[in-house]
Amino acid sequence: MTTITNIHATTEGDGKLHRSISWTGAFWVASGVPALVLFSIGGIAGTTGTLSFLVWAISIGMGFIQSFIYAEIAGLFPNKSGGASIYGAAAWVRYVKLVAPLSVWCNWFAWSPVLSLGCTIAAAYILNAFAPIPAVNSAEVAQWIAAHATTLTGTDAERAAAAVAALTPAVRDWTLFSHAIGPVSFSLNASFFVGATLMLVVFAIQHRGIMGTASVQKWIGLSVIIPMIIVGLVPILTGKVDWGNFSPLVPLAAAGAADPGSWNIPGWTLVLGGLFIAAWSTYGFETAVCYTSEFRNPEKDTFKAIFYSGLLCLALFILVPFTFQGALGLTGMLDPAIVDGSGVAQALAHMVGGGKIVESALVMLMILALMLSIMTAMAGSSRTLYQGAVDGWLPRFLGHVNEHGAPTRAMWTDLWFNLVLLAIACADATSFFFVLAVANVGYIIFNFLNLNSGWIHRIDSGHVARPYKAPTFLLVLGTVFAFANAVFMGAGAKVWNPVALWAGLITAALIIPVFIFRHYVQDGGKFPHETFEDLQVGDGTKTQKRAGILPYLALIAGIAVVILSDLFFHL
Repeated sequence: MTTITNIHATTEGDGKLHRSISWTGAFWVASGVPALVLFSIGGIAGTTGTLSFLVWAISIGMGFIQSFIYAEIAGLFPNKSGGASIYGAAAWVRYVKLVAPLSVWCNWFAWSPVLSLGCTIAAAYILNAFAPIPAVNSAEVAQWIAAHATTLTGTDAERAAAAVAALTPAVRDWTLFSHAIGPVSFSLNASFFVGATLMLVVFAIQHRGIMGTASVQKWIGLSVIIPMIIVGLVPILTGKVDWGNFSPLVPLAAAGAADPGSWNIPGWTLVLGGLFIAAWSTYGFETAVCYTSEFRNPEKDTFKAIFYSGLLCLALFILVPFTFQGALGLTGMLDPAIVDGSGVAQALAHMVGGGKIVESALVMLMILALMLSIMTAMAGSSRTLYQGAVDGWLPRFLGHVNEHGAPTRAMWTDLWFNLVLLAIACADATSFFFVLAVANVGYIIFNFLNLNSGWIHRIDSGHVARPYKAPTFLLVLGTVFAFANAVFMGAGAKVWNPVALWAGLITAALIIPVFIFRHYVQDGGKFPHETFEDLQVGDGTKTQKRAGILPYLALIAGIAVVILSDLFFHL
């Protein structure tokens, strides 16, 4: 196995990622993760009601515990980038060859859509600023109704709807092309073109390599994290949190309905749906270990990066949803503009207080927050593609870096993939959450495989000294969480779209022809030498398969849990 000394000898222009950052650099690159709360805080509130703050707290608590396992397995491979999926794949390849690329693939198609989803929300904020759609209860709507009173007919709601339609800027309804395919629509509308522009800006920044990315994200991160802390604390300190908004602690009668339900099967299904979609955001700080081969001192930097990123996320994913719910209440959280995400920034501004200037400033900061999360996603997902190509899981052309050490071909792949998803996500809220749910099916599969890879690595290479070794009870707890995540997926995916689970599983299965092409066509059935390095941990001797049938039993049990959860839970 390549030693740390040799790795440090990596130089500019050698066609490899460059060792140019410390753990603080990875921390700032991962600092975009807390902004992921903006993607689904409205959707989860509209699904779980008064339980929303608990869903976020439970989910980030699970993510924080799981991160200790990822920190341990990352330390075993200081010469690899791409994150936990790469390190987990090294455990599974010894037992089931196809599971290893499945882990890498699922991690990529889970993380990559952050680009398109984040650009969709950011585009909505920008369009709201320059071409706002008037609120039903706004003065503009009232004036229009008064001016056209003699010609209007119908109910008050119908007259208000007519006013909103008349006052809506034409650009908000314009589209170059739109169509529907199965459960989703796609549209090349104004949001698409604004979002595509933002995506290209992120690509340009990422092109400079990890050192330049970390430097930019440090300042954006500071300008975003501090306001998020302010948004979380000010309403509490100023007494704007209404404690009555946290009761009764029961599920909603139905998604989007303000009526309290009960702890029956449909109620539990909604809660599990909330935990399913929250995981996509709260577990995301594991991206801090995507940059192991770019750390100057991976033995120390790896654990610090994920631990301190986890502490930041633990604080913000608990604080912001708690204050959000306490200030808005159930009715406020069920507002359509909150549920689809387009009105979240304005709501946060009103929570803090202040006039139009404060609101405009916070909207700008929310756009920066989304840009930060998009940069985090492109940095992590492109490195997953890069390392997957180097290790023989994905096509060779992805294993290329430019003179700055940036995996540009993987980044271009991310870009084109997300332009397609952007057209879907920009169409409507249903399509947006369909993309999110399908992505999260991949993310849950990845987490299941990698949490189980923790104990597989411990059994197969327990004799190897680790820079960090997770306490055994956390290893056991993480394994339990792997199966809990399988329940979330089996039971909760249908909350967001009836076919989300199956669409996600089909997307996961696409790795089969991709891997067959790489392994049997490009490589002639042989793995690159980098993959064999994964089987040699520590002393350079080949790691033995000591786990017996346990990995196979874990796979069978995981599949069974998903199927049974899907059959048992329903709306």
